[in-house]
Amino acid sequence: MLYAEVFRVALGALRANKLRSMLTMLGIVIGVAAVIAMDGIGRGAQSAIKSRITALGTTLLTLSPGQVQARGVASEADRAKLTMADASALEAQGQLITAVQPEMSRQLQLQYNSKNTSTQIVGTTANYLEVRKYELEAGRMFTTQEDAGKQRLAVLGPEVVKNLGIEKAAGMIGESVRIRGIQFTVIGVLKSKGQTSPFQNPDDQVLIPLNTARFRVIGTDRVRSISILAISEEKIPQAMAEIQKIIRHEHRTPRERDDDFQIRNQADFLTTAAETSAVFGSLLAGIAMVSLLVGGIGIMNIMLVSVTERTREIGVRKALGATSMNILFQFLIEAIVLCLLGGAIGVALGGGGAMALSNFGNFNTEISTQSVILAFVFSAVVGVVFGVWPARRAAKLDPITALRYE
Repeated sequence: MLYAEVFRVALGALRANKLRSMLTMLGIVIGVAAVIAMDGIGRGAQSAIKSRITALGTTLLTLSPGQVQARGVASEADRAKLTMADASALEAQGQLITAVQPEMSRQLQLQYNSKNTSTQIVGTTANYLEVRKYELEAGRMFTTQEDAGKQRLAVLGPEVVKNLGIEKAAGMIGESVRIRGIQFTVIGVLKSKGQTSPFQNPDDQVLIPLNTARFRVIGTDRVRSISILAISEEKIPQAMAEIQKIIRHEHRTPRERDDDFQIRNQADFLTTAAETSAVFGSLLAGIAMVSLLVGGIGIMNIMLVSVTERTREIGVRKALGATSMNILFQFLIEAIVLCLLGGAIGVALGGGGAMALSNFGNFNTEISTQSVILAFVFSAVVGVVFGVWPARRAAKLDPITALRYE
């Protein structure tokens, strides 16, 4: 069998019908581009979440309220509470703890002159930057003494400054803003952390002293969570056990009852985030794979039409000595070339789309070599699977019948 000659004839047939070939490839192009782009977005989100959680520090523990179950059923009304007394107990009794940072929050309106924006108002302690690994773009953080004195001071997130139409962060230092009609003086602006979740933006928040929030703004003793730093990474299990013991004692929880709170470390958050991103990425990739299958079916249909149109050509080639294997190989090569060429264009479009989303849409994207290779392999497989039937149909044509075909 003259493979080179068969290959040349197959490519010549594709060049002779350029428009049909391009339309046939369209399904594969869209499918591969979707797979590459969605995989890039999924991987980028996973990497961003991982780096964000890792940047918070490996010794950070988070204590949050749990559910109080009544007869095996938990409801919002039965949600347990964490209070300032719990934070004080941890600070006083914890032997394996280096820092305790309670916080309470509420979505409120912030006013600056004639402008306003809805943002997360977070009441917290002076060690917020140390515990949560934040840095300041301009100004300073409030002190423990200012917190104790219920001073009306605010540290703005960079997204808040942007929403207020201020170009330079330093321009807000010393300015007055209002929260619930109460005037606050801006003393600092945080550096950007970047948004990795569509549901929460760490840059869109305003920090105020905890006691100011507790007595003047939010008016509650209830905290949303308590962040805790363990003395070392090796001591995290002992620190978690110590926290559990202290909080159970504070809540007077009977021995037979479960905890009404949750203690999580960074590994837990990282595992959960990775699993969520993996599921989300698999879902997006699965949806994109459907486009590839649809493209494959389109190729099979066009190839069947091509076999019908070229029946006399097949008859002439068989009459001149071409074997059934030659014909089968020719049409199979046409299908595979269409898929591989469509795959190459799809990879270019998918990679370019992912880069555009990263540059102009504030998405974190990451194109992997593995996904590119997988897309090419899948394109070839689609070409083989959906090209076999038309190729076999062409190979089985009787030369005499084919020559008489009108």
